[in-house]
Amino acid sequence: MSDTAKALNNTLDEFEQILAKALVHVRDACTTDGKFSVGRLDEQQQVTSDLAVSTAELQCARNYLQYAALNGEIEERLATAFAAESLHNIRNRLGRYPADFGLDAGDMETLSLDACGDLLSTSRLAALGREIVDRDGDLGDRGLDEEKILMADTFRQFADDVVKPLAEEIHRQDQIIPDAILDGVRDLGCFGLSVPQRYGGLLPDDQEDSLGMIVVTEELSRASLGGAGSLITRPEIMARALIEGGTEEQKQYWLPRISEGRPLCGIAITEPDFGSDVASMKLKATQTEDGWLLNGAKAWSTFAGKSGVLLTLARTDPDPKLGHRGLSLFMVEKPEFDGDEFDVVQDGGGRLSGQAIPTIGYRGMHSFQLFFDDFFVPATHLLGEGQGLGKGFYFTMRGFMGGRIQTAARACGVMQASFDCALTYAQDRKVFGQPVADYQLTLVKFARMAMYLGASRQFTYTVGRMMDEGGGQMEASLVKLLACKLSEWIARESMQIHGGMGYAEETDASRYWLDARVLSIFEGTEETLTLKVVGRSLVEQAS
Repeated sequence: MSDTAKALNNTLDEFEQILAKALVHVRDACTTDGKFSVGRLDEQQQVTSDLAVSTAELQCARNYLQYAALNGEIEERLATAFAAESLHNIRNRLGRYPADFGLDAGDMETLSLDACGDLLSTSRLAALGREIVDRDGDLGDRGLDEEKILMADTFRQFADDVVKPLAEEIHRQDQIIPDAILDGVRDLGCFGLSVPQRYGGLLPDDQEDSLGMIVVTEELSRASLGGAGSLITRPEIMARALIEGGTEEQKQYWLPRISEGRPLCGIAITEPDFGSDVASMKLKATQTEDGWLLNGAKAWSTFAGKSGVLLTLARTDPDPKLGHRGLSLFMVEKPEFDGDEFDVVQDGGGRLSGQAIPTIGYRGMHSFQLFFDDFFVPATHLLGEGQGLGKGFYFTMRGFMGGRIQTAARACGVMQASFDCALTYAQDRKVFGQPVADYQLTLVKFARMAMYLGASRQFTYTVGRMMDEGGGQMEASLVKLLACKLSEWIARESMQIHGGMGYAEETDASRYWLDARVLSIFEGTEETLTLKVVGRSLVEQAS
């Protein structure tokens, strides 16, 4: 690690101490007679959000510096620039009104930016951007071993050959994902990445492989977020929930089928009046002699039409005081449909209907509004059967564990796609007699794009490795939070570099921008992560 990187790393340590002090301040403001009040935390929402984002930036910057120390010059130049920008961002947030964070003038003096030097000067960033352009966007070593490099190469080839030629038509015509992609993903074993080998999947029986899933997701998302990049998410959520809470009979029945991609999986968790507030879900499950009747509505159930099974969260205990303890998970089987709506009527009169919700982007999978009317589900389809009653919330959270890190990988894929098309266009397009890529402002944009992409990718990889070792739960939320925000910025700048053509439907840049916008909304909205997940955890653990 160079002297510059060491100085930045030391400054990150000093900033971390100030963040810790601010978190203690928030915790004390929410504590009465030694008891922490979640309700009072809502009175500190802006401060909590700022501290959560600052923590994400700090950890990402530190990780990027550590990665760069093991690699080459371009990696270090990108990492030091990103660390310097992160320090500036944190200083600006805390400095707007230090008293909100419980900080004083002495604390603000500790938040020194001396280590940043001229790393963010126009001349330094333009020179970095020039090198990135001259390297055709090569950001250096990805930090993967031979096995993961092979996986990346394999799925990049599939994405280029099969997915990318279909991506624009899927988006512009709002088509369902065609069989050419689905069959290819099945042949490559994608649906079995989270299924243990003993149940017919690709996951080793004795270890996790989050990093492999991340690499595959990133490459598929680079070609199309809605047409391929999100295909692995739903089977992964269902597989993890089954592994956590399913009976052995349920695992033996469902996991091999999930691995084969037959049936395809959908997830029915969100409800029209309750987005991220899972504990307040109201879809009612009433027990009968040999099963359950489901009544109520679900919203934003992605791929529900094409799916043959919906992992559905329902309230099996009507007592509202039980909150999340009254919820259970069901595997709801249904026929597959290609269209924008479907209607399933059972012999006994039960009904399940679905209507696709038109969206501006993330097309290909279709997100549905669902209506259950006395829809019968056999007792064998309650996850965990009798032992799973009232544990649906916990099984859902276990299922979603990989969803956030996977979304960070999707963000990296969209970033890479946006970066690539902006670079190609800027090199080819001439304005006022020279390529767009030669202008100083464009070069500064490319420097920032490169450091945001590199930092997000390496943070995602690191958290994936942590999860493979049994940790990384908090970090998965942090990297999802940060990578999705940065993906949107990169996609926006890519669109801007294209000028008027960036606003044309026929240009890939417009699709990437529309797709990037959804990333901060699904798998835990930005606000839910900063306030209810990352922020609350940081405040409660503050010391």
